[in-house]
Amino acid sequence: MATVVLTAIGDDQSGLVDALAQVIATHGGSWKESHMAHMAGKFAGIVVATVPDSRSDELVAALGPLEDQGLLDITVEVTMVEPSEPAVHFIVELLGQDRTGIIRDLSRVLAAARINIVELHTETRSAPMAGGLLFEANAELSVPHGTTLAEVDAALEQLGHEFDITVSEV
Repeated sequence: MATVVLTAIGDDQSGLVDALAQVIATHGGSWKESHMAHMAGKFAGIVVATVPDSRSDELVAALGPLEDQGLLDITVEVTMVEPSEPAVHFIVELLGQDRTGIIRDLSRVLAAARINIVELHTETRSAPMAGGLLFEANAELSVPHGTTLAEVDAALEQLGHEFDITVSEV
């Protein structure tokens, strides 16, 4: 089986997920996992599907009409290797006053510690009592074997004390 990873973005409208699902199923594919969101009037998604090796090229070609119709812009990567699951996961929750460069600073600290961001969700929201905006990030991390919770905490301490940061093991 080939693993197909596709990203799709387009103007949000009903039927976009159905259009992707129809193409995958028609080519003998199985929808394995996905993350999709509606942001700023756009639909954005990433899908991992498996398809018989002999049909992966057909599947990729069949996605073309979705682009031709103006529904979605799609990027596809096909691999013959199943994605592996990282052995150790941690969850990080970060909350603080919004400012420029928070994700840059967070990602730099994590990369220096050889920690991979598996999933990242961010948002800003009003801080009614303090004024301004709060920035909130929730991330699932994959860490090298043998890395402890204390080591992840220590790496994140480099961000200083401007954020409330909680780290927990999955």
